[in-house]
Amino acid sequence: MSYLIIGIDTEGDNQWSAASRMNPTYENIYALPRLHERLLRCGTQPSYLITHPVAIDSRSADTLGNLAAGRDCEIGAHHHVWETPPCDPQDAQGLPYALQLSDDRFKHQLASLTGAVKRTAGYAPVSYRSGRFGFHASHTAVLEDAGYLVDSSVQPLFYEAHKGGPDFVDAPLTPYWLSYNSAVRPGNSSLLEVPVSAALNRRVPQWLARAYGRAPKPYQTKRALRLLRVVKTVWLRPSYSSLDEMKTFARRLVDSGEPVLNVIFHSSEALAGGSPYNRTVGELDAFFERLQSFLNYAVRDLHATAATFRQFHEAWAPAAPARFSRERSRPLHLER
Repeated sequence: MSYLIIGIDTEGDNQWSAASRMNPTYENIYALPRLHERLLRCGTQPSYLITHPVAIDSRSADTLGNLAAGRDCEIGAHHHVWETPPCDPQDAQGLPYALQLSDDRFKHQLASLTGAVKRTAGYAPVSYRSGRFGFHASHTAVLEDAGYLVDSSVQPLFYEAHKGGPDFVDAPLTPYWLSYNSAVRPGNSSLLEVPVSAALNRRVPQWLARAYGRAPKPYQTKRALRLLRVVKTVWLRPSYSSLDEMKTFARRLVDSGEPVLNVIFHSSEALAGGSPYNRTVGELDAFFERLQSFLNYAVRDLHATAATFRQFHEAWAPAAPARFSRERSRPLHLER
């Protein structure tokens, strides 16, 4: 059985823009009920992973609180370093990764975020995604202690180590219990990693996939390979991948026995002008067409079962007895 998860990074408008980060607005959040209705009509149950500013903006909190009250979605946490207290206002000029924080500062930011999300949702969040995929293995124990059950910060083949970011090139597609020492290898924690569904659009040897992931001058190299139609990364993300690409990839995942189709996008992508991706009404209409067509295909043709992150955890944990047979112990010291 395959599960269909929709993890929506729910944040202020156009967080790609420094000006928007310095003076945030939340029009896309106020429009979420319309998106929510679209998703429900496709037979899905979205997981809204919300940032600290969204959780404390009164109108945004009311909007999400009303969605949570409907019991047909999940509210989780999305961590932006630059806008989660304690933070430096100058952080909004850049886009720091959470893995660049000290362990102590990460712990305090997570506590602020968790508390704010709990007040908005009416329950403590159990699912988490790090902004810019800035997850580090040392975050695992902190998330465990804060009551989280699921992380979805790892994207296979994702590489931004050259910018001080993560290296997830070696990560598997299949969910795994996180290690305290590595973000891309299974371990003995109680935090389940549900990777974003992403892979190359054609099968290649593993060594070649790794070479692609860590290619020198990665943006230029990967763009050239994409334009030459040699190889490209496909996500289950309708702003990045075409409908045919997503359907072919999803079919490949289901046929190979992968248990989850993990769709990702930002809430601001569902508003015209709310992101760099869907700037016009026409582009937004095309986005919704791809999204709805893919979700209908996943549910009706691939027979994927819609689930939130929490629901997937509930289904997956009993089916993974190896976790309970391992002796679970944390390292005394975690080195970065």
